[in-house]
Amino acid sequence: MQFSVKITEYQKNLMLNICDADLLGKNIVQNELTMTISKSYYGDQIIEEDEAKKLLENSTIINMVGKNTISLSLELGIGSENGIKKISGVPFLIVFKM
Repeated sequence: MQFSVKITEYQKNLMLNICDADLLGKNIVQNELTMTISKSYYGDQIIEEDEAKKLLENSTIINMVGKNTISLSLELGIGSENGIKKISGVPFLIVFKM
């Protein structure tokens, strides 16, 4: 399983943008709502599951998109089912760790 990620520092926090690699570059549309999964936001590098786990555990702000990404996050106890939203069946979740 591969993931596409971009890591930045934001106000002294590690911010992780992560998505299922196969979603990179796609536009998800539902009615008048469009979510662009752009390379500039999610696409600095492609990583494998072990590296994704480490990044999810060590990041304080996480923007994630995709079934595999969110399943992995929930498996690690990061985020909750209640916070997941979907656009055309594609789940996304934003987590702020305190």
